[in-house]
Amino acid sequence: MISRFVKRKRNQPLRPAYLLIAALAALIAAGDHAGARGGRSERRVESVESRIAGDPLMAIVSLQDQRITVYDSNGWILRAPVSSGQKGRETPAGIFSIIQKEAEHYSNLYDDAYMPHMQRITWSGIALHGGPLPGYAASHGCVRMPFDFAERLFENTRLGLRVIVAPTDVAPVEIAHPALLKPKPDVVALAAARRAEADEAAVKADQARLASAKAYRESTQAMMPVRVAENLKRRAETQLAAAEAALGSATSPESKEQAERAKAQAATRIAELQEQWAAAKAELQPKLDAVTTAREAALAAENARIAAAEAARQAARELEPVSVLISRKTQRLYVRRAFEPILESPVTIQDPDRPIGTHVFTATEQTDGGTGIRWSVVSFESSRPNVGIAEAHDPARGHRRHEVEPKKTEPSAIAALDRVAIPQDVLDRIAGATPRSSLVITDEALSSETGKGTDFVVVMSGEPQGGIKMRRRAPPSEFPYARARDRRPFWSPPFAGPFSTW
Repeated sequence: MISRFVKRKRNQPLRPAYLLIAALAALIAAGDHAGARGGRSERRVESVESRIAGDPLMAIVSLQDQRITVYDSNGWILRAPVSSGQKGRETPAGIFSIIQKEAEHYSNLYDDAYMPHMQRITWSGIALHGGPLPGYAASHGCVRMPFDFAERLFENTRLGLRVIVAPTDVAPVEIAHPALLKPKPDVVALAAARRAEADEAAVKADQARLASAKAYRESTQAMMPVRVAENLKRRAETQLAAAEAALGSATSPESKEQAERAKAQAATRIAELQEQWAAAKAELQPKLDAVTTAREAALAAENARIAAAEAARQAARELEPVSVLISRKTQRLYVRRAFEPILESPVTIQDPDRPIGTHVFTATEQTDGGTGIRWSVVSFESSRPNVGIAEAHDPARGHRRHEVEPKKTEPSAIAALDRVAIPQDVLDRIAGATPRSSLVITDEALSSETGKGTDFVVVMSGEPQGGIKMRRRAPPSEFPYARARDRRPFWSPPFAGPFSTW
């Protein structure tokens, strides 16, 4: 069942006065594009409600049809009209992903323009966000969506969601091929084992820390008798010294006898306290030794906990989606995980001078208890010149356009996989496929938009790129994938941040 957030009213007989009012309203609406730019879009938004929708897996923007379609692992779940970049500031066709989300965002490049529920797909400023839809491409390069739709999409997406901007409307189709990555069950088992080891190490570290604290408390308690004996002994020694001084200065037999008696008592007391001190010291020493041993054990257990936790993190990292890109232009393979570069390697492509197309393979869900995985592919290529720019609004054509289902084709995806040979040592270094893992095979080189905090970015060289060329910045030098740009980047203040140019 398909539901529409903006429902059309049923056709009803209209009285002549109503007909006249409706005709005037239509004329005003048709001639007032400026008003359409300032208000919220009332164009139709669709969603699939005949089944429980899964998490969004990818979003595909059709520049020709001015439409965005969101897919989960079983098909499309959300669809809405859009307004992409106008002529001269065209939204670039290519492969992107969501790299930042901000519910309340204002452009610092275009007059503080309100861009609610912004989901950035390039650091230079291309984004998906809510905005007015006049019925044709009208933005400065971003993809405007209906306000309510943008809010709903924002709430259901997460960083890393694949965003494909295609010249025409395309859709994923299921595919199977031996060259596609497969899950590695041993990686899953290893991650579980490492997690269990980390948990056990954490328990042992806690126990060792508690044992160390207990040993310290016991040593502190054992120290008290030693300190008491030492203090009493010092007092007795003081009394002995005073008695000896009195004895030396005594002039009468009575005073001399009294001084000798005090001296004897002090000496006896000193001897008794010396024995008490020695006994307390003997009881204290094992406690002090136990503290040293317990602290060493606690330190060793904490180091073991840190090592086990790091091993668990590394093993868990192997379960995160992996992105692989193969470029025919550079004859190289690139691997990223969690927006970070993992490796880069040469790759063999048969007939390297013959186009291979652009294909985005996506692992959708695990099968066979985690031993297998389903894959889909979206294949697209550059359109005719300027076909990526939507035509001006045509009420007679616009609505019919949005009724057309996107093309589900894979004309050369299997052929592309057949032409690629990945070295075995590289395959061994790539983690097994998990849901949301991807493989991109393309004629294009890696875009210089690929950098810190991004997945792979591919821009179609045969399509208008005005929206991105107006925003270009210097590529981040700390990543080896950055390539020299074909033009001078915008100047920016030395203290400007990465978001200061849009």
